[in-house]
Amino acid sequence: MILLGIVRFRVCVHSTKFISSQFGRQLLQPLGIKMSDHNPTIVSSPDGMDVAAMRKKYKTGHEAFVEDHLVAKEPIEQFTDWFKTARQLNGIEEANAMTLATATKDGRPSARWVLLKGYGKEGFKFYTNYESRKSKELLENPFACLVFYWAALSRSVRIEGRVEKLSEEESTKYFHSRPFDSQIGACVSHQSTVIESRDVLTTRDAELKEQYKDKTVPKPDYWGGFIVIPEVVEFWQGQSNRLHDRIVFRRPQDGETPDGKLLHQGDDGWVYTRLSP
Repeated sequence: MILLGIVRFRVCVHSTKFISSQFGRQLLQPLGIKMSDHNPTIVSSPDGMDVAAMRKKYKTGHEAFVEDHLVAKEPIEQFTDWFKTARQLNGIEEANAMTLATATKDGRPSARWVLLKGYGKEGFKFYTNYESRKSKELLENPFACLVFYWAALSRSVRIEGRVEKLSEEESTKYFHSRPFDSQIGACVSHQSTVIESRDVLTTRDAELKEQYKDKTVPKPDYWGGFIVIPEVVEFWQGQSNRLHDRIVFRRPQDGETPDGKLLHQGDDGWVYTRLSP
């Protein structure tokens, strides 16, 4: 009976009439949800802000992203097309910013922003401190998810795949292509370790800048790159009615045959499909 009641509640909770009723208020009160007398607004933050009502209009139906709009039947060229559009749009300052999600071997996730520093058919590259939390998680559980979100375009790209370290040669070459201050910064920071104050960083930064002002900054052994080798790439485009477009490229499973309806044959060993939003 309790389970049935929960199911009925979840179905009915979207009804304004229901949540305005005395019965609805009694059910919502233990959950910490307050209802006004005249407007069924859900107060969903400690400062009384109606976070639940925050919505952004995306694209309209005539701007839908359909299969005929694909510029390629494989994800790397399709990513290049979307990435180029994002880079050229004035409203997007860092088109190469992406969320990197990792997890421990026990499945505890974490996520942070990093910058894409190269990509191609082989995968998507970024650089970091190998002693950081993200690196430790990648080394013990070498799988990750990358997410790009370009709000001005109402577009997102999600990439899942296996992760490998880049070669020492490639990491060193990229390190020395960075601005001097960035090279010094990589030497100063032992990422994710606890420090007493910011003064620890600024003092060491000044010391190393003086030490290497006329010299080549050596790349620290604990700094380098990773590459995410894509296995799944999803292209998402938002719709204002929340019927978002989702076209997903992935590697086929053993014995899987595209039927041309639910699963389509792509190029370079990829298949693609459309997911319900």
